[in-house]
Amino acid sequence: MTLSRHVISSVTTAKVGFEYLRTIGKNSFLGSHGSGGVVTAYVVETDRGAIGWGLPLYDGDPGPLVGRSLAELIDPERGVIDPAAEFLDFPLHDLAARILDVPVYAMLGGAGSPRVRCYSGGIYFDDLDGGMEAIRTNLVQDHAFGFRDFKLKIGRGHRWMDPRAGLQRDIEVTRLARELYPDAGILVDGNDGFTVNGLFEYLDGVADCDLYWIEEPFAERRPDLQALHDRLRELPTRPKVADGEYDPNVDHVLQLAGEGLVDVALMDVISHGLTGWRRTMPHLKAEASPHAWGLPIKTLYAAHLAAGLGNVPIIEGVPGPGSYTLEDGYVVLPEQPGFGLNLP
Repeated sequence: MTLSRHVISSVTTAKVGFEYLRTIGKNSFLGSHGSGGVVTAYVVETDRGAIGWGLPLYDGDPGPLVGRSLAELIDPERGVIDPAAEFLDFPLHDLAARILDVPVYAMLGGAGSPRVRCYSGGIYFDDLDGGMEAIRTNLVQDHAFGFRDFKLKIGRGHRWMDPRAGLQRDIEVTRLARELYPDAGILVDGNDGFTVNGLFEYLDGVADCDLYWIEEPFAERRPDLQALHDRLRELPTRPKVADGEYDPNVDHVLQLAGEGLVDVALMDVISHGLTGWRRTMPHLKAEASPHAWGLPIKTLYAAHLAAGLGNVPIIEGVPGPGSYTLEDGYVVLPEQPGFGLNLP
């Protein structure tokens, strides 16, 4: 059935709860991230009874969209085509794919695998309150949940600890993760909390830990990234540099990627959107891994993007039940239409 036969009959909102496996602690800038919360989703229904839902890119006015043909708002080949409907990017993708009776990733092109490698993004600074045993416990819990790769928050010396003690703790946490899981991909994320020299000291302390990537060690300054690029060539194995999550200038990130200074672009899966990523990916001279922290459903969205567009070797997992199926380190996407997730 073509989308042109469907007319938007209503756009409503619904409250959706989410929870983490545990209370998530601090990172280099922010305090405790809590144990879950409630967000607002948008539900779009057509005159033929089709329903799609999802998180909005931002709060928008759905009034002018009611009575419009769905085909005027979204093109399955491109994404949302009317700026007035942009905020409904995810609900409209879900709705269109359900009408077409395909998963969203298939509507996006099916360029990747529906089994998407996924790391735990939930290893924060819980050692500040519970010591190193808290980090060990969190790693073990996330491994039991199904993760086989782990991203560690680093940068304790930026705000929460004496700089020297914080740097040493960052090194100890990294080495603990590698000791516990010798075959894991170990990713580290500084949340822009490092100087160049401080990062180099950290790298000296973990040179034999075979890091998978280094995320946002500092703001996207070309000279600093160039210095990091040169330094990484001296390591036994070269980690990737991942950047572009925090308040990104997308054109600047794309340019840095074109120069080989950013290996993985991280623009957020929600704020950049599926339509935005569909436009960006053909111009990206690097890999992608849309930032997904905050809500487990964002991990599901990132997995559909990865399976649909390709060029996404690994995604961020938000440890929590209900939104995605994780098997031995991979999100396994369902074959049901849309995002394959019913409105709770």
